[in-house]
Amino acid sequence: MNITYNTTRLNSIIQDFQDKLNFRAKRKAQLKGKPASAAEIKEAITSYLRGDSVSQISQGMYRSTGFVRAILDRVGVPTRPASVEERKGYAFLPDECVSDEFVDGETVWSAFYHAPATVVKETTNAPYYIEKYGCKCYDVYILQETSEFLTVGGFHAAALAYDLGKLGHLEEHGIDIEKI
Repeated sequence: MNITYNTTRLNSIIQDFQDKLNFRAKRKAQLKGKPASAAEIKEAITSYLRGDSVSQISQGMYRSTGFVRAILDRVGVPTRPASVEERKGYAFLPDECVSDEFVDGETVWSAFYHAPATVVKETTNAPYYIEKYGCKCYDVYILQETSEFLTVGGFHAAALAYDLGKLGHLEEHGIDIEKI
């Protein structure tokens, strides 16, 4: 077959990989047992709301996935199901997010689409929704990441008030809700 390879380059790649693993282990050991800093809490919340997985966030913070999940649960960040199959239904909202009134232009969390959304307006046929479902209905714009040319994209949808969650409580951790 006459195959040759560059052992110097291969050794360099292996050494770089070992160095990376050693650095990650050293950094995790330094942070073990220490509480999360305000900057780490802010980074975890922002990254999660923008769509990063808990494992991606934990790798970047050199913390365990359980540590990151505990931060998100303690603060009251709405969860996103891990698998595609689980995303085909409603998710539970933390108590901090629950509300039945929203204002136009407010950034909220959609429990059905598992994504941030902007309230466009309350639907015009409000008495019908209150009578049928026991809550108001809102026209919302579901925010999604798009190509590099557009900063924000998405689609319009209708959502009942109990399928939306407020995100205002995250502002006390330095999160700019409008920039999610």
